[in-house]
Amino acid sequence: MRQESDTKQRLLSTALDMIWDNSYGTVSVDDICGKAGVLKGSFYHFFHSKSDLAAASLDAYWDQYRKPQLDAVFAADVSPEERFLRYTEQIYLIQKERFEKKGRVCGCPINSLGSELSTQDEKIRKKSQEISTRVRHFYETALTDGQKQGLWTGVDVPAKALELYSMVTGTLVQARINNDIHLIKSLKPAIARLLGIEEKAAA
Repeated sequence: MRQESDTKQRLLSTALDMIWDNSYGTVSVDDICGKAGVLKGSFYHFFHSKSDLAAASLDAYWDQYRKPQLDAVFAADVSPEERFLRYTEQIYLIQKERFEKKGRVCGCPINSLGSELSTQDEKIRKKSQEISTRVRHFYETALTDGQKQGLWTGVDVPAKALELYSMVTGTLVQARINNDIHLIKSLKPAIARLLGIEEKAAA
């Protein structure tokens, strides 16, 4: 049973890694199995298709990595303003680490996969949308907590969260297109301005 679980986990992590580095369209089931060291028959024991594997890999990425990372920077004992500033720092460090390993900016796997397949694969589109909504929930909680403390009064929380998310997503897309990790550093002062946080706090 342990071996079966390990095999499935290798498929999930390998698929995410290869698709994140390249694209869904350029990575085949054979490629994934080969790199994971898994027989193709074992692949079909766990997943009906590459699409099923890709969707499951996003869930695994969220559960094992992204949610714990967001839980840390958006912790309730951190001020709402500081949560957003730490978040931009976290994004940069994640992308920088991958850039140093892969030699290119890989962007966000959730949105990269979702945008690539949004008109082709409804399952992937919905999964990307679902996880994006989970991310924005962290923003909304921080914004609501800030309002309780007298910050951002009168702000439409869902609308502001979407605006912030669009800025983050757009910046990551541009950094990936230009293969320029330094573009991601612009997120911190940009988010600070959007939230009316003093520039000295965002330096």
